[in-house]
Amino acid sequence: MLSEELIKPTLTVSGLWLSYPDRPDVVQDVSLKVMPGERVGLIGPNGAGKTTFFLGLCGVLKPSAGEIVVLGKPVLNGHFRPEVALVFQNPDDQLFCPSVWDDVAFGPQNMGLSKDEVEVRVKEALSVVGAVELADRPSHHLSEGEKRMVSIAGVLAMRPRLLIYDEPSANLDIRSRRRVIHLLQESKETLLIASHDLELILEVCNRVVLVDSGHIITDGDPCKIMSDDRLMEAHGQEKPHSLVPHRIPHHEL
Repeated sequence: MLSEELIKPTLTVSGLWLSYPDRPDVVQDVSLKVMPGERVGLIGPNGAGKTTFFLGLCGVLKPSAGEIVVLGKPVLNGHFRPEVALVFQNPDDQLFCPSVWDDVAFGPQNMGLSKDEVEVRVKEALSVVGAVELADRPSHHLSEGEKRMVSIAGVLAMRPRLLIYDEPSANLDIRSRRRVIHLLQESKETLLIASHDLELILEVCNRVVLVDSGHIITDGDPCKIMSDDRLMEAHGQEKPHSLVPHRIPHHEL
């Protein structure tokens, strides 16, 4: 019999509306439920509201209506919830300390953990992302791929239950992108991933949510949704190459 904790949603969003002072209703009446261990991909055109939605989940933006509940507790604007963590699209927006070690330690330190516990968590997080040798390096001297791994380590050090990624493969070379995909596949946390890299979504996610103009258009099986040419094209998307049937040349038959 499943434990009660596994049956309860990690995330419940009900009738959510989010706005900016100069841009009203960027997210409109969104409702979503995510269960423990799910890996949910958010796809949709630029300006669809994906990043705004993520900022609402983290308590950075205050909803104009609706409710966000994470692990049974409402998310309140401006309240720090270490069990919810966001990896920014641009690592330079996340890394600001003198060294990699300091950047990864920043979250645990702000959780009020002891010096010994902070050290354990930093070493553990850097080990998970394969960046132990970067600990003493200045973050701004790293490559784009290294910065991405350090950004991920910084949120892993807080041991979140809900991990949110905004364009995790953006600006990465092939090798770094593959490392990120492998890391996401091995992740034990519940994941929300917004990405234009639809092949990454196919490899990592067991569910996809298509959003456009602040609304959820459809929600379900990644292969089924992303194989629908008409649906994808209507919302500024293109069927992933791996889902396009390939004809075998006659000379190979």
